[in-house]
Amino acid sequence: MEKIWRDGIHFGSIVDLTGLLDAGADVDSRDRFGQTGLMIAARTGSSAVVRLLIDRGASLDHTAKYGLSALMLAVLNGHTEIVRMLVEAGADRNIRGTGAPGFAGKTALDLATGRGNVDMISILRDGA
Repeated sequence: MEKIWRDGIHFGSIVDLTGLLDAGADVDSRDRFGQTGLMIAARTGSSAVVRLLIDRGASLDHTAKYGLSALMLAVLNGHTEIVRMLVEAGADRNIRGTGAPGFAGKTALDLATGRGNVDMISILRDGA
């Protein structure tokens, strides 16, 4: 089941993920790096998986390495639509990264500002 979950997240298989969730899989299970499926989908840009996991009640504010959340990972990887989805769902925009140069003490807005992404800056500043 773990491999199907991991593959479903990485390859965007909504059918596999829906079946696993319907069978009782933990929507917030973490991989060996401490990342949830939502974090991985936000990082890789799989908006359909992000939508499914949000709709199924995934926690929006888990953090893993360097204190990065799904919202921060979406910012770092340039996924504006996922940033919008997470903000609209209520992701905490005030989480601050930890422990690594470039992330320590920074919010998603700080990261978007550092990258000059005006669309993300607007979403993060205005709330959607």
